[in-house]
Amino acid sequence: MKKEVPIVVLDFGSQYTQLVARKLRESGVYTEVVPYHESIEDIKARKPQGIILSGGPASVYAEDAYKPDDAIWDLGLPILGICYGMQLITQHFGGEVVPADHHEYGKARLHVENECPIFNGVTDNEIVWMSHGDKAERLPEGFKVIGTSENSPYAAIADESRNIYAFQYHPEVHHSVEGTHMLKNFAKYICGCDSTWNMGSFAKEKIDDIRKQVGDRKVLCGVSGGVDSSVVAALLHEALPKEQLVCVFVDQGLLRKDEAVQVQNMFKMLDIDLITIDAKEEFMSALAGVTDPETKRKAIGEKFIEVFDKEASKHQDVSFLAQGTLYTDVIESVSVKGPSKTIKSHHNVGGLPDWMTFELVEPLREIFKDEVRKLGLELGLPKDMIGRHPFPGPGLAIRVMGEVNEEALRLLRESDAIMQEELKATGYYDKVWQAFTVLLNVQSVGVMGDNRTYDNTVCVRMVESVDGMTATFAHIPHDILEGMSRRIINEIDGINRVVYDISSKPPATIEWE
Repeated sequence: MKKEVPIVVLDFGSQYTQLVARKLRESGVYTEVVPYHESIEDIKARKPQGIILSGGPASVYAEDAYKPDDAIWDLGLPILGICYGMQLITQHFGGEVVPADHHEYGKARLHVENECPIFNGVTDNEIVWMSHGDKAERLPEGFKVIGTSENSPYAAIADESRNIYAFQYHPEVHHSVEGTHMLKNFAKYICGCDSTWNMGSFAKEKIDDIRKQVGDRKVLCGVSGGVDSSVVAALLHEALPKEQLVCVFVDQGLLRKDEAVQVQNMFKMLDIDLITIDAKEEFMSALAGVTDPETKRKAIGEKFIEVFDKEASKHQDVSFLAQGTLYTDVIESVSVKGPSKTIKSHHNVGGLPDWMTFELVEPLREIFKDEVRKLGLELGLPKDMIGRHPFPGPGLAIRVMGEVNEEALRLLRESDAIMQEELKATGYYDKVWQAFTVLLNVQSVGVMGDNRTYDNTVCVRMVESVDGMTATFAHIPHDILEGMSRRIINEIDGINRVVYDISSKPPATIEWE
């Protein structure tokens, strides 16, 4: 029997869909994302108080356009459509949707045209985020305009008699300044939801889920030392007797400087037993001659599975593999809830090979990095561990452009260590979401003393973000960047140039590969 879900989001494939759920959960309203084609029986079983239709990459007038079960319109529940969801509402109720003469991407100012409960307390002319290539040309009968922007005369519409609302913009993204407020207004004032859900209740729910899934069998937990896998280990430690949890740390030779020792010390402090496997040679062998980013990621993922399976065979009754998979990993890799586009594959996403004998335990699969940190604090993990910057599962392999070898890893480790030291010394480590260096494998001419050099270029990448779905490059003072550059070039043989990455996500991703 499905539990009650105050707000159900139908996913039509937007990269931002899960942000809708995250924003509402942040406001205390439990929300779940389901595929756009979810059956009306399954939707009813959740006993929702409201439905949100997400954005998506398709066009509603296309022959194979994504459509929900028609019965959702007859449930009598409040409905909010976002972008594609708005166009779906417009078309369903007899309006017209056409390709826009000018695609609209980025910031716009929303002018509130009519009083409406969904805009309670919202500031007029505030920034919202647009991302669409189609537009409503004619509104359905019964709908009125409640918001406009410079390029969108129908930026927000409503039929209050039927409790149906729609936005052309994305209130769920960080750049829509009062978007969370609007979503909360929909849940609170229009759907009548209470704000009772929090990370403490999520922790209890996941601990209960783990106990039900695992029973009296054993779980192998893959540990990287990062925030995600550490929180998963802490959840499992809380949920299961010590003898049922086998935590395995694979030193694959792709870690940052001194990281293996730091991981081992951290788990001692948590009083969680940790098995360390030295698999450097196996991983380096698997990466020999590999230059394509996707091939690297898949080779590393396959090798991790092999190593874990080999370790599991040493323990009786191991039936599960636990991973720190996040929703950002999932949405960039595969379309799980809806028809979203694949951005890149992640080593821990997409299920297990057919030959494996155990199931996955992924308690963080539907939440974001900032929520994971809150969960970690709820579980009592120390703040310095929770505050660590994200580190990719494939490790430094995807921060070396081209083939991975020991010399490339040396240059990357040393430059990254210096960059981290300078960030911490200047107080900027906790001011940025993520910071790292990338070895470009591009040589350039330089001069040191009276000698000509022809050495490597390192790129420093620092971004500011809330959830990892969107990011902007960090505006670090030039004197700090200059100090990093000077130390990297002076202290590391083989590097004579440092550059700074000023691209944002989108269009770039945070990691280079």
